[in-house]
Amino acid sequence: MTNAAIELGDLRVTYGGPPPVHAVDGVSLRVEPGEVVGLLGESGSGKSTIAHALLGLVEGAQVDGEMSLDGIDLRALDARGWREVRWRRLALGFQSPAALNPVLRVGDQIAEPLRLHLGLAAGRATERACELLEDVGLGDWAADRLPHELSGGQRRLVLLAMALSCDPEAVVLDEPTSGLDPRTREQVVALLGRWRARQRAALLVLSHDVEALRAVADRVAVLYRGSLAETGPAAVVLDDPRHPYARGLLDSRPTLATVKDLRGIRGEVPDQTQRITGCPFYGRCTQGLDGVCTDQRPGLLALAGEDAGRLVACARGGLVTVLAARDIRKAYVRKGSRGRGDVVLDGVSLDVREGEVVGVVGATGAGKSTLAQCLLGLLPADGGSVALDGRDLLGADRVTLRAMRRRAQMLFQDPYEALSPRMTIGAAVREPLDVHGIGDAAARLEAVRAVVTSCRLPSGDAFLARHTHELSGGQLQRVALARALVLEPKLLVADEPVAMLDPSEQAKMMHLLKTLQVQRGMAMILIAHDLAVVLRVADRVLVLDGGRVVEEGTGSRLLSAPGHPVTRALLAASGRDELFGAPAGAPESGDDPDQEEEYGWISQEV
Repeated sequence: MTNAAIELGDLRVTYGGPPPVHAVDGVSLRVEPGEVVGLLGESGSGKSTIAHALLGLVEGAQVDGEMSLDGIDLRALDARGWREVRWRRLALGFQSPAALNPVLRVGDQIAEPLRLHLGLAAGRATERACELLEDVGLGDWAADRLPHELSGGQRRLVLLAMALSCDPEAVVLDEPTSGLDPRTREQVVALLGRWRARQRAALLVLSHDVEALRAVADRVAVLYRGSLAETGPAAVVLDDPRHPYARGLLDSRPTLATVKDLRGIRGEVPDQTQRITGCPFYGRCTQGLDGVCTDQRPGLLALAGEDAGRLVACARGGLVTVLAARDIRKAYVRKGSRGRGDVVLDGVSLDVREGEVVGVVGATGAGKSTLAQCLLGLLPADGGSVALDGRDLLGADRVTLRAMRRRAQMLFQDPYEALSPRMTIGAAVREPLDVHGIGDAAARLEAVRAVVTSCRLPSGDAFLARHTHELSGGQLQRVALARALVLEPKLLVADEPVAMLDPSEQAKMMHLLKTLQVQRGMAMILIAHDLAVVLRVADRVLVLDGGRVVEEGTGSRLLSAPGHPVTRALLAASGRDELFGAPAGAPESGDDPDQEEEYGWISQEV
């Protein structure tokens, strides 16, 4: 078997204290010859420490584990051995332009390794340095400049040229596209693709630039607090992450392909001076369980039923499916009718994963509200199945169903109908705690005050003593939200939560919903007829029409390439025509009379 070009085995790097900092905590990774592996992680995850350790450049740190280059034990090299390996066999593209010598011209700095390691004459080395500057998108004019005469991005390109100068067998690039403008960034990505095809070298790219890794990497490894959370083929991991951290990290990035608002990962990175026995992500994870996730460090394992080459380090087997609905059917049959009745839902299926927001959109009468109530057992479905946390919801008895409803709550469209006008605000929010017998009177009042405050409402006695007719529509909807959240559910089904509010209140309510969803680690089903609202917060969107799911996809996919006439009509009604021009594939008037007759009403009604 051929040795991997780069191999890490249980690599640990600890900087001396006191207290000691565990920067890299057991990383095992292989990069085959001709392969590009992307190492993705936020600042402080340990990417640069791995890069420096591979080149023997960490100072004041203890390095344990294995590091090899084509079978050469890198940890056993002395100064002479490193001189034979660095640049010619293994090169590092530094992240910081401070790696450049401030008193030497750029051309001389690139030419130096060419003379020392390839034995090129001074003239040829200078000529080759100019060629490399052309390759990275600068030009030979930069050769005569001192580092401070170049911009930060230009100095980053110089560092890239230096790393590739000796055509090494393996290259480690630390944030090669960070700080570059979009055009230069694309040039760098194209250069790496050409260089990789020509050299067939092993390439380890350390980056937080997801789109760059998508373009160049064969595989991606996601790093968190010095250990790997998920690895697999780049397209698989980046398009459908299964570790809670990987999903949160990818949700945090901006992209022009969607209008979804940015969100961060809740909590803070744990103190790296503390050793962790369980999952490193436990304190920030929305699905962590005491005992399950805290007793031992989860290893990288394949997901059940998946053969895509993905490995996930999660004690719960990756993102948990909170709700799974299959083939939900519902029809309203008039009294005395012998027919099938009015079909409202015709075989609807959906999954909602931990911490995910799934949007359900459609015109009035598409079956959205009926679906919401069937999913939570508020309406009896005529067929199909619903599993909440793996337990059958539709077949549960009353006692079991009441207990399961603590895990899933509904936010109704009309708060005036959802809240009793005879109850005070405090009593309405407290009622779910009373029904489930949670806590004593003092604990319930404390819980009510806390959830009301989190919903950006006053929590004093005067406000809690008010009634529904004394509040505005926006305040009342936040009271309904507090009532739904007081049981701390894992799933919130929000049925048109902003449909009755003015634009200002809509914006505040949607921002509040998204903030609370992230902070509490809930999954959410957001039902609306306005696709523009859903695209702001949803990870995936289902388009419903006539009781059927006619299209499903990420918001970016539906926004850029809507495939169904209903989706295109909903986008047009949400203002997409004004923003982007006519959607691709939208039927022109008269082009398809049948399609126009079937779907032409949507734009008028939405």
